[in-house]
Amino acid sequence: MVHSSADPVLSLVDQRLVAALQCDGRLSAERAAQVLGLSPATVRRRLQTLGADGTLRVVVSPVARPRNGGSAGALFLRIRVLRGKLDTIVAALAAREDIPFIDVTTSGDEIFAVARTEPGSRDPLVFRQLPSTQAVTSLESATILHVFRLTSEWRHQVLTAAERAALSRAAPAPEETAAGPGTGSPGPYGIDTDPLEQTLLDALDPDARLPAAALAARTGHPESTVRRRLARLTAQGRLITQVLVEPRRLGLPIEAKLLLHVPPDHLAAAGQALADHSAVHGAFATSGPSNLHAAAYFPDLTALYGFLSRDLVGLGITHIETAIVSRAVKRTPAPPHPVSP
Repeated sequence: MVHSSADPVLSLVDQRLVAALQCDGRLSAERAAQVLGLSPATVRRRLQTLGADGTLRVVVSPVARPRNGGSAGALFLRIRVLRGKLDTIVAALAAREDIPFIDVTTSGDEIFAVARTEPGSRDPLVFRQLPSTQAVTSLESATILHVFRLTSEWRHQVLTAAERAALSRAAPAPEETAAGPGTGSPGPYGIDTDPLEQTLLDALDPDARLPAAALAARTGHPESTVRRRLARLTAQGRLITQVLVEPRRLGLPIEAKLLLHVPPDHLAAAGQALADHSAVHGAFATSGPSNLHAAAYFPDLTALYGFLSRDLVGLGITHIETAIVSRAVKRTPAPPHPVSP
């Protein structure tokens, strides 16, 4: 279900449940109730209501941080098109499995997208298909060199620090994440998995809260095996979930894309400062003249102005370009394989 801008802001109780799921996408109703001071019945009822009308979804994160902390490798695309062709180009991009994120800006002729590609390759989309499309008037691409903050790591600021700590799973120890568990590594765009784990993640992709019993039925694996593998994925920090909810429903109707340039000696510190800011849900070092990209949510334009005029001061930024998102077209890919009920 697609919500319009007229949809009301969620109640504080519902916003706190959203924030709780950001801490742990497979959080039980009992644990959420204990930490948030609610009854388990209330938690189940509210989550069922939020899920039934499409307000809330918990999915496997479409872009997972590389386990070795290295380059993400994907491309940021900035595409300008003829105004009458915007919807056509957006629809064509949205149909592609290698395009997990698409935003349209308020300029009316501009698209921001992320494309998964092999680092350094001559990707056909970038080198042939888009440039040869008459409706495309300009195309800029930048390779993601380093990830400072992913959307799956962003937290809606309606919980106390103690509540977030109580709801979050403990970070895996370095030795737990140093070595891959199997031979099915998908490369620089996700986590290392063996074939069984990848089957589980594929089945969880459209609904990361699927119970172990239902997951066992869908995949054909014994429930005990499913529970054991889910526990290992979780303990090693490899079951990365993302809460999908329209930011307007959280009282954050303004989303801004920021393209910044900082000198090399300020890049790491500026990127980390952005990642640590409560409004920022994505921060990346990239190739190109704008070597730092960020995306952030705000309650209004006044807050965005304050962020630009105060919060970015002292980070060594020499140039900044701000684009406001008018429509988030795609934020997660379709399931990689159909799953039977």
